[in-house]
Amino acid sequence: MVPANNTHVYIYSYKHDGSLHRTWSKSYVLDANEDRYIMVNNKTLVTESDGRKWYTREPAVCFFFPKLWFNMICMIRKSGIYYYCNLASPALYDKEAIKYIDYDLDIKVFPDGSLLHLDEDEYIEHRDKMGYGEDLDKIIRYSYQELLECIAKKESPFKQEEILALYNTYLKRNHG
Repeated sequence: MVPANNTHVYIYSYKHDGSLHRTWSKSYVLDANEDRYIMVNNKTLVTESDGRKWYTREPAVCFFFPKLWFNMICMIRKSGIYYYCNLASPALYDKEAIKYIDYDLDIKVFPDGSLLHLDEDEYIEHRDKMGYGEDLDKIIRYSYQELLECIAKKESPFKQEEILALYNTYLKRNHG
């Protein structure tokens, strides 16, 4: 099942133990197919698992993949595009929301191409506490390397021009 283009859907992020981690309301479906869902968030309400609520500060183009073990949030700032990449289960859409399991490991890519590897300690803690298992650990580690290769080769969506073009398409459709 694929979300309908030009609609709004929720995004639900879970932890491996089934607990709700974070939700985004009203994410705009720019383009969705069997391989990827491209969403746009702009001043979107985010609710954390502890009940805290906040709004996204800048527009972002988000990529979710039904067959890959990561997703990306491409934040559009005056200084350039910042990519926040999450190691996560493949995305699932069930008419209610896009849903995935967050597996803690993250990579932040800066406009100059430099990388910041995040949350390795959190990953190890949750892997042990929630019992990810050896097979899942191998999948996540493999996907981490796969993601690093995509970043190094500047494959989609790691092209700033692509993100700006997608955001401009969103603006034309919604503010045209």
